[in-house]
Amino acid sequence: MPAFPSPLPMQTFSSSGVEIAYFDTGEGDPVLCIHGFASTAHINWTYPGWVDTLTKAGRRVIALDNRGHGGSAKLYDPAQYHTTLMAEDARALLDHLGIERTVVLGYSMGSRITAFLAQRHPDRVSAAIMGGLGIKLVDGVGLPESIAEALEAGTLEEVTDPQGRMFRAFAMQTRSDRRALAACIRGSRNLMSREDAATIRCPVLIAVGTKDAIAGEPEPLAAIIPKGEALSIPDRDHMPAVGDKVFKAGALDFLERTGA
Repeated sequence: MPAFPSPLPMQTFSSSGVEIAYFDTGEGDPVLCIHGFASTAHINWTYPGWVDTLTKAGRRVIALDNRGHGGSAKLYDPAQYHTTLMAEDARALLDHLGIERTVVLGYSMGSRITAFLAQRHPDRVSAAIMGGLGIKLVDGVGLPESIAEALEAGTLEEVTDPQGRMFRAFAMQTRSDRRALAACIRGSRNLMSREDAATIRCPVLIAVGTKDAIAGEPEPLAAIIPKGEALSIPDRDHMPAVGDKVFKAGALDFLERTGA
């Protein structure tokens, strides 16, 4: 069994008073990576090999722990997790690092944040790669609120919902603050309108596993976003698709073709 890469040292900064942890490694044109719900920068990007893939391709890789996750501040009011606020955390990190414009790579909830960032701050995003989120950006919100109840249950054995059990077990494995995650999922299930999605003007790659029951199909979303294109990740459901070689190869090809 291959060993996980070593975690990179984390730094912190303040995003409107909320402490956000991040790492910054490599040299070259930047890629800002935004992880999914209940994950962290390292779990989503370092351990599945994304940091290695991108740095070997000559990229500088920046990844943050979203509020409520990893080394970032834990908040317990669902209103503090609206996707617009988390998109502003990402923008504030770019400001903190003096980066005017960047590629943004997101997964699942991180893709929702990426879309809001690209739509609200089009001058900051040169291209976007959205994994694990398809048409449910605008039609349905992906993860159900019942996951919050699973996170708050007294024991894992009490949770009968399969998705709830998966995320509860994952949160326990990562030693996450389950109360903060419950607030996050209640506050971050925010739809983008089709009209707003249609105003995203940068190139966007939408990559979804063919067995993903959470994300929604990529093709309908690609049809809404003017420069959108779909990538199917064969025989992968939501979580294993994160580090899939087809996803990585498709992302690198997309960056090369678009000149981002």
